[in-house]
Amino acid sequence: MSIKAVVFDIGNVLIEWQPERFYDGVIGPDRRAEMFGAVDLHGMNDLVDKGHHFTETIYAHADQFPEWREEIRMWHDRWIEMATPAIDHSWRLMRALRARGVPVFSLTNFGIQSYDFAATHYPILWEFDRDFISGHMGVIKPDETIYTLLETDTGLSGANLIFTDDRHENIQVAAARGWQTHLFEGPVGWADRLVAEGLLTEAEAQ
Repeated sequence: MSIKAVVFDIGNVLIEWQPERFYDGVIGPDRRAEMFGAVDLHGMNDLVDKGHHFTETIYAHADQFPEWREEIRMWHDRWIEMATPAIDHSWRLMRALRARGVPVFSLTNFGIQSYDFAATHYPILWEFDRDFISGHMGVIKPDETIYTLLETDTGLSGANLIFTDDRHENIQVAAARGWQTHLFEGPVGWADRLVAEGLLTEAEAQ
């Protein structure tokens, strides 16, 4: 078997990440659409994922848009409500792999402070054999650099790695480097892939 490590994205693979859904519930879809049209909130979050300070970055953006100040601050103050619920089947798969002695790495776009905060709610985030967190690396997927850094640090590359992520563009870069990949569309499909690769038995993948 050529696979020597399994690489997990986190958002929408281990934990649902749905800011739009959160705001739809809090301020309504119409007002949410207006705010997302006026403020580049995902661009703001990219700065956090590149290592900018979680609180300072979001509060500074909130101050730039007084008409949306309170709503933008929710991205920080109520952040954990956007990063929920846990995708429990994915957690079981990760732990089953580790129980079999298969190294499991994270490769995630995540801020430094927001990751530490998330881990207080989801301690499984500290269970990876190796963590590759964009905030600490100063670069986010799908920039090829982040994949290169993982390869350099682990000494693994190409078909030695299998990577799951919910975003096509992130998968495409990994595939271009020769990694085995799986577009995550739910834990059942990912479980089936791990069984097909001989990494888990059907019982272990439940």
